[in-house]
Amino acid sequence: MNFQHYESVEKFAGKVTPFLETNEDKFSLFLGVLNGIRAGAYNNPYMATIEEEGELLAIFQMTPPHPLNIVFVDKKHISACIDLCTAELIKHSIRVESIISVKEWAIMFAEKWKEKTGGTYSFMMDQGLYRLDQVEVSLKMSPGSWRYATLNDALLIEKWYSQFERDTGLSTTAPVEIKKRVNKMLEGNEVFLWENQGEVVSMMKKARPTKKGVTVSLVFTPAEKRGKGYGRTVVAAGSKELLKEFEFCVLYTDMLNPTSNKIYQEIGYKKLVDSVHLKLETI
Repeated sequence: MNFQHYESVEKFAGKVTPFLETNEDKFSLFLGVLNGIRAGAYNNPYMATIEEEGELLAIFQMTPPHPLNIVFVDKKHISACIDLCTAELIKHSIRVESIISVKEWAIMFAEKWKEKTGGTYSFMMDQGLYRLDQVEVSLKMSPGSWRYATLNDALLIEKWYSQFERDTGLSTTAPVEIKKRVNKMLEGNEVFLWENQGEVVSMMKKARPTKKGVTVSLVFTPAEKRGKGYGRTVVAAGSKELLKEFEFCVLYTDMLNPTSNKIYQEIGYKKLVDSVHLKLETI
């Protein structure tokens, strides 16, 4: 069993993409980030595999400060792969602040990390990954209409971006960085807004396109506008538009929020897998 660290993103992509694309929806996050690495969107990415006699057993990818994404190819070798990976990360002093993966895999990895480092781990987000192939035709929409965000909406989106981080418990991004991210989103025509009587009341974002699919993210409605169905409506309208270009949409939900899980299912999203984002802390 060989742990292989990659410096070349193209060599890494050539090795792992064929497997990832066999479950493109389930591994959409990994594929989307990998596409971003290839496009130069991330600095100092960490990319590695575990192989045995040319056979792919496990895949690892991290774009600091984002989590280490873990994919196991062969279920029979998961335990051995975790042993080898954690040993390599510790040996080479690779800083891992958090991990994201299929819930079962992530917890197994975190337990081994805890055992080897004496550290602890905690849940940052218990998630469900959902897929949409068609919006429910009978879905009741809120009043208003959708449009793409423009540079005129930048200040509002920056404000909502910050509020979204607070609401979801994510790490706080500096305002100057938020401004840069929002400008990039707007340049890429990635933000969908729902507008009612001239007022913007909700938003969602297109993220991480892959060969056949795309992710819906950054779904946000300000507190004073909630309870009117605007979030569900903008996701339904935006997803329907995205399905003109892609075969499917995926999104992550907070499993501790029954409201969001309910509204996405009403739109037509169906759960694929339980996923989890865990924080790792070493002593």
